[in-house]
Amino acid sequence: MSINIAKTPKANGPIRCTLLGAALLILTAAHPGEHQAVTERVTLADPAVISVPTPEATVSAFHAALALGDVDAALAQLAEDVLIFESGNVERSRAEYAAHHLAADAAFSAAVKRTLINRTSAEDGNTAWVTSIENVTGTYRTRAINSRSVETMMLRRIDGQWRIAHIHWSSADI
Repeated sequence: MSINIAKTPKANGPIRCTLLGAALLILTAAHPGEHQAVTERVTLADPAVISVPTPEATVSAFHAALALGDVDAALAQLAEDVLIFESGNVERSRAEYAAHHLAADAAFSAAVKRTLINRTSAEDGNTAWVTSIENVTGTYRTRAINSRSVETMMLRRIDGQWRIAHIHWSSADI
């Protein structure tokens, strides 16, 4: 899968790609479970393009981009008509998510540590799903965070690339 992050300033493009790639590799290496059998790698053949070949790598790239505060790279992982369920709220498009919760999600992701407990995935043609359970710890806006996060992401292959079409997040304090 290729992510076009050409909207980033030219001087920062290669740096952002390198940081995003490093974060993706760190997240991939740290995640236990079945997905380790799948080869996930970042290809930087063109500094403005990151190749993400699997649904799980797409999910990891989304989270890495959020943690780095690279909202353009995070948005590039989403289908235009993405449907996001979070905390009883619904966002019905990439544009709506960008206008509402994206900045807060990026700030939260940068402030906390996520420890993957379990991740599973499956594909059926042009549809895939990735489920994850994580412990989330840290401090966000002076509030101590110690929670269990459960996530389901449905992905759709669009023009040969995996895009996140649906996200359902829920969490509870531990």
